[in-house]
Amino acid sequence: MPYNMDRLDRKSGSLSMSWQLQEAKQRFSELVRRAQREGPQVVTRHGEEVVVVVPAEEFRRMSEQKPDFKEFLLSGPDLGVLDLERPKETPRDFEL
Repeated sequence: MPYNMDRLDRKSGSLSMSWQLQEAKQRFSELVRRAQREGPQVVTRHGEEVVVVVPAEEFRRMSEQKPDFKEFLLSGPDLGVLDLERPKETPRDFEL
């Protein structure tokens, strides 16, 4: 299940939970289980978000190399096989 990593705070309605660093260290196994079951878990230090724990599968998905826009366009179908010739006759008359 992919998660929206652009929105991690509770106010946005995201699935993530916030953990203080000390609590995350003490309850690390639970932190990992919750990341697997519920999605991203945010760890804070002095009230500031410092890391996010996500399932390994989600991390791999987010880390995979994605083609840039030029590569994306060039990987499309060969348009040379299409008959894109325009008719030679003059267009119809119309009034504005």
